[in-house]
Amino acid sequence: MKDIQYITSQHPQYIESLYQDFLRDPGTIDPDYRKFFEGFDFAVSNAAANGAKNGQPTMEAAPQATTPASGIDWMREIRAYRLILGYRNKGHLIAKTNPIRTRKDRGANIDLAFYGFSEADLDTTFQAGKLIGIGTATLRAILAHLEKCYASHLGVEFKYISDQKKVDWLTQAIEKDMLQPLPLPKQKRILEKLNQGVMFEKFLHTKYVGQKRFSLEGGETTIAALDAIISTAGDNDVQEVVIGMAHRGRLNILANIMGKTYEQIFSEFEGTAKMDQTMGSGDVKYHMGYGSEVQTLSDKTIRLKLMPNPSHLEAVNPVVIGFSRAKADVMYHSDFDKILPILIHGDASVAGQGVVYEVLQMSYLKGYYTGGTIHFVINNQIGFTTDFDDARSSDYCTSLASAIQAPVFHVNGDDPEAVVKVAEIATRYRQEFNSDVFIDMVCYRRHGHNEGDDPKFTQPHLYALI
Repeated sequence: MKDIQYITSQHPQYIESLYQDFLRDPGTIDPDYRKFFEGFDFAVSNAAANGAKNGQPTMEAAPQATTPASGIDWMREIRAYRLILGYRNKGHLIAKTNPIRTRKDRGANIDLAFYGFSEADLDTTFQAGKLIGIGTATLRAILAHLEKCYASHLGVEFKYISDQKKVDWLTQAIEKDMLQPLPLPKQKRILEKLNQGVMFEKFLHTKYVGQKRFSLEGGETTIAALDAIISTAGDNDVQEVVIGMAHRGRLNILANIMGKTYEQIFSEFEGTAKMDQTMGSGDVKYHMGYGSEVQTLSDKTIRLKLMPNPSHLEAVNPVVIGFSRAKADVMYHSDFDKILPILIHGDASVAGQGVVYEVLQMSYLKGYYTGGTIHFVINNQIGFTTDFDDARSSDYCTSLASAIQAPVFHVNGDDPEAVVKVAEIATRYRQEFNSDVFIDMVCYRRHGHNEGDDPKFTQPHLYALI
């Protein structure tokens, strides 16, 4: 679809005056505006019949429709359409993705007044409801649907993507797939993985008091999310998953995703384990790698590889990408659908470590391409002792995703079902388009940087909330 920011960025009163000129004499206004008004008239009139291209009205090749249909105030319809675009583009700025504190005001400008509406208009019906799949509907119903899709526990950034197929696919996923309830077996699976993650951390916290483990507490939904990614990947031809991550939550993932036995992990805490030097040479227990095979819910066998990493945050990224590319070429005849790289980031490190951008900006070069990486950010809103306000200039830790037009799903970590739905959608997106995708799971860190720190000294207000 053609870029129509020349419409969406204008004040409603200015658009209304143009529309009145258009009705009087279409030849007196700029051709781009004339084409927009003609196309919008055509799109809304035919939305019920053709589905409006999965929720996106088509502006090209519209027939001459210079007068509105009887009884319809098309200027108000255009305002409603601009409201829809506003939520699709900027709803993430007001989404309730933070489980512990109120979102900062990022100046979203998607309130009713900005589009020339007031509460008195909420019960007025609009044809524009057809563009989001709910038919002719009141402004109240349209607004409720948009809030549910784009401003609840999920906020999505994808307005910078120029590939219309990707935009349409994402719009369908957000406005339809995300709203579907999870079947009972998946709900039980989520509960099972959450229980595993929580009880593992509780046991270590009780048994090995004061020992560093860089716990996942506050972000345990990571376990359910990774399980969903691996299961969905298995259903979409993936045979091998390669994971890179730093220390936060590593032991939990080794136990409850990779299948490393509790006996092995606990013996490392006791100091009685014989270290396997093949996946890391004598480094601490939360840096070593591991390989295994697991069975998914649909009885698919997936090979998993967690790469060893040094203490330098994010340095494992090029190792994962290089390993995946080599395996794809040698073992899978360059079929990138067969092998899936997953990079698990911290929010401070993904924004602050240059190696992240270095790897990202090479991701579509012929010599480095791996068919897309899933980036999963455990966003606990703090870097060691630094609040995010003092850690970065961008709105999000994932803002570098726009450099390669990768969509970002910002999701509330305290809503496991939303996180799992997003994980499934992100995995299908990667398989469909062989492109990078980001999941920014906003959560918190229950303890300090490690279990020996008291975070109340450096973050008293944040930890009063936690």
